[in-house]
Amino acid sequence: MKPLLLPLALTLGLAWPVHAQQPLSASDWLSGSVRGPDRESSAWRPGDAPPPGVPGAQGPKPVATTGEVGTVQVTRLGVGNPDTVGLRTPRKAGIPADLWQGSSTARLADLILRTPARLPAMNTLLDRVLTTQLVPPAQADAPQGTLFLARADRLLDAGAVNRAQALLIAAGPGNPEIFRRLFDIALLEGDEGRACDIMNTTPGIAPSFAARIFCLAQTGDWAAAAISLHGAESLGLLDERQAVLLTHFLDDAYVDSDQMLPPADRMTPLDFRIHEAIGQPLPTSSLPIAFAHSDLRPNNGWKARLDAAERLARAGALSPADLRALYSEQKPAASGGVWERAGAMRTLEAALAGGDPLPALTAAFDEFRKADMADVLAAMIAADLPEGGEGRSAEIATGLRQWQGLPVPVPLVLDPALKADPVQAPETQQGETLLTAMADVDAGLDGDLPRAGRGLAMLRALGLGADADLAAAQLSLLPMMRADP
Repeated sequence: MKPLLLPLALTLGLAWPVHAQQPLSASDWLSGSVRGPDRESSAWRPGDAPPPGVPGAQGPKPVATTGEVGTVQVTRLGVGNPDTVGLRTPRKAGIPADLWQGSSTARLADLILRTPARLPAMNTLLDRVLTTQLVPPAQADAPQGTLFLARADRLLDAGAVNRAQALLIAAGPGNPEIFRRLFDIALLEGDEGRACDIMNTTPGIAPSFAARIFCLAQTGDWAAAAISLHGAESLGLLDERQAVLLTHFLDDAYVDSDQMLPPADRMTPLDFRIHEAIGQPLPTSSLPIAFAHSDLRPNNGWKARLDAAERLARAGALSPADLRALYSEQKPAASGGVWERAGAMRTLEAALAGGDPLPALTAAFDEFRKADMADVLAAMIAADLPEGGEGRSAEIATGLRQWQGLPVPVPLVLDPALKADPVQAPETQQGETLLTAMADVDAGLDGDLPRAGRGLAMLRALGLGADADLAAAQLSLLPMMRADP
């Protein structure tokens, strides 16, 4: 490294990249990471005294002048193995603490990232698996934290940003890989100020050179950001597209420019936020579902927030109560699409308040079913519907309650194709067996009910009978809940 370039690396708060490192995440939209050993990192900023060891710096020199014992140096220890971190105990989750035993870390991480969970019952079960404190597998064939990051990334891929954030915070932001994800979540939620504050005060944690430049500007140090951009660009530490994007962000000469910058093929939350900052916001509909959280911010219009909320609710990434509250926030301004569902919910809410929701239920159900959102409607209002009655509205109410696993006067008759012979659960590798069974149940959504039945039988053998019963009910109710072809 040339002597004149050393202050630049320190300015960026990052170690010099000895070699490129691929992130562990399977989520392609996560920001890249450029880092080195923590001991080579620095939190030095322009205006601070040069750090010890840099020519002209004040303070002790790197060579001792006496034989005396030096002062004790204190270093913060790590937070332990993040693979053990969770948001709930195994007992509360109804999952054995040794679920992962007998399996390899790499195999489990791969299965977690690939296991589908489209059926709401399986989505809920997978969420419990991902957020529970489980004993890591004894067969550690991957770096420590691999399983934890796979769990967090699976939540992010599903759009469950809030739960992913809680899981990452529980592990502590001191790990660069963990902070990188927390930084991206903060960008999606419009809370980059807090993330930049942490970055600016924590050596060696910056996710990328671009993130460091962005945070220097975000905290008001535009001069340092411009110098860092120029140096990083000269050194080839930024690709051409990102350098142009940051130039537009930092240079006010481009404020009135009509030059539209093309979006990246691999959009990251940082690029997404910079596009917004330069007055060229990008739609989130074609981006990974986690980006939809950006549209939920209060500064967006009601329709944009409704569209994003519906997309997240379909994936089980937004609570039914939040979507229900958003529907009732205003009076629909037009007709068609989301406006029809908002209007139907407004009418249904009035009927619920009046104590007789059945007359308004049919219209609301038809509107939501046309958009393949009957399950979302069930999650919002099933608990408020009466258990009995006659006519189509009563049948709909009964079906929505059954979909949610709520009591009804007449038990649901399950689809005969779901019946399967009882099976014996293995004594080890139960985690792999569980994830495989969930994939089998998911096949029922594509019409393979016999395979789904085998998956349900395995879930029951693993002691997850309640989850299996709810999944069987939902698969049996699919003809009623799905829109007519």
